[in-house]
Amino acid sequence: MNEEKNLRLTVASSPHVASPIDTQNLMRDVLIALVPAMVMGVVFFGPRALVATIISVLACEFFEWAYRKIMKKSCANKDLSAAVTGVLLAFVCAPTLPYWMLIIGDFFAIVVVKQLFGGLGQNFLNPALAGRAFLMLCYPVAMTTWIVPGIGADKWANVLGNTTTMAGADIVTGATPLSVDFMHSGLLPDASLLDAFVGNVGGCIGEISALALLLGGVYLIARGVIRARIPVAYIATVAVLTFIFPKGDVDRLAWMLYQLFTGGLFLGAFFMATDYVTSPVTKKGEIIYGIGCGLLTVFIRYFGGYPEGVSYSILIMNCCVWLIDKVGKPNRYGVTKEMRAAEKAAKKAGKEG
Repeated sequence: MNEEKNLRLTVASSPHVASPIDTQNLMRDVLIALVPAMVMGVVFFGPRALVATIISVLACEFFEWAYRKIMKKSCANKDLSAAVTGVLLAFVCAPTLPYWMLIIGDFFAIVVVKQLFGGLGQNFLNPALAGRAFLMLCYPVAMTTWIVPGIGADKWANVLGNTTTMAGADIVTGATPLSVDFMHSGLLPDASLLDAFVGNVGGCIGEISALALLLGGVYLIARGVIRARIPVAYIATVAVLTFIFPKGDVDRLAWMLYQLFTGGLFLGAFFMATDYVTSPVTKKGEIIYGIGCGLLTVFIRYFGGYPEGVSYSILIMNCCVWLIDKVGKPNRYGVTKEMRAAEKAAKKAGKEG
């Protein structure tokens, strides 16, 4: 009798599958996978890259805690999702971006894009990419002021709180490989393919090293955190299009490899496009989604006003996920072709009647 009184009825949505893996474990794996890219960012841009990332994480955690506290909701900071958003947003910003601008982007990502739509699992856009798009709209100059990589930690010793001086000297700015000075105009960049692959090129904090991002992506796939369909379809689409249609009279293979190794392609393919909440759930849908991201990325890089198209391509495809899931929906188990044909005929007859 006492045992019956202690029983509680738990009401939950399907699928009813018990698993020791929770959101915190998944987000922890994502953070681990981002460590190599963080290391390369510090190596080439100095400790300011690390400081900016830490500030972004703390701001995201605070905004999520404060919003849920004000709205009298349960605190969700332990799931580490806000920390992942903070790291990713810092990774897609220029190393010289002032901290206060980065914090504004964190607020937009957490409060406007994520929490106002219901919190984790309810947002239809990737928060980090939406935060970057907002910052690009508000502060385009600061978001596209690039510095020459490889300056080292010694020259950044006095710049942790200053974006205008570097150990007594002005910051050395330079063009990124995808800028109008190079690939956006159909020219190959000055950097070698090895430099582009390792990360010794201009760009955002966490997107420069294709090698580090590839290592992190392989780790996520091996751990089962993400499936390979989206990143493979995404990267393969960009590779095929850029190889068949090079921009300018350049070597096709070199052009394709530079398109793959530079910009935010690897960061977007492995860490942004695979976001559980804003990506399709069906196998066919994931492939369609990845191909769509690749097509839009190349179109924006070739014909758009911005030299890079990864962020906007993923955001656009985020808005199409509901339709992609409908198109990629698998057939119901046990339903034959004859049964589906009979069902369609019955619906047609009902409409005509």
